[in-house]
Amino acid sequence: QVQLVESGGGLVQAGGSLRLSCAASGRSFSSYNMAWFRQAPGKEREFVAAISRNGGSTWYAESVKGRFTISRDNAKNTVYLQMNSLKPEDTAVYYCAADQGGYGSSRQSEYDYWGQGAQVTVSS
Repeated sequence: QVQLVESGGGLVQAGGSLRLSCAASGRSFSSYNMAWFRQAPGKEREFVAAISRNGGSTWYAESVKGRFTISRDNAKNTVYLQMNSLKPEDTAVYYCAADQGGYGSSRQSEYDYWGQGAQVTVSS
């Protein structure tokens, strides 16, 4: 089992940057594919980005491609989401998730563990 705790959210102006971190407990972090999802007010939760167990492969939603970068440090049991050129439509609660069985899935049902979420607000 793994517990996930996000940090790094906040309020930023449009065009600015934020970096989210997700710290995982447990000794088997490197056995999990990791991902970020987000949920905007009044909308369903959606896929943002995913990264493979060794960090060698990444996947992105079209809406964030070229602006967001997912990375991980297995020695620190942490996954990151660097968000640049933020837009007001990026405002959402951002969740990290861990998937032991799959590979870069964008489907929420594939993920076994979830963090509590971090609020990101982008003002215009």
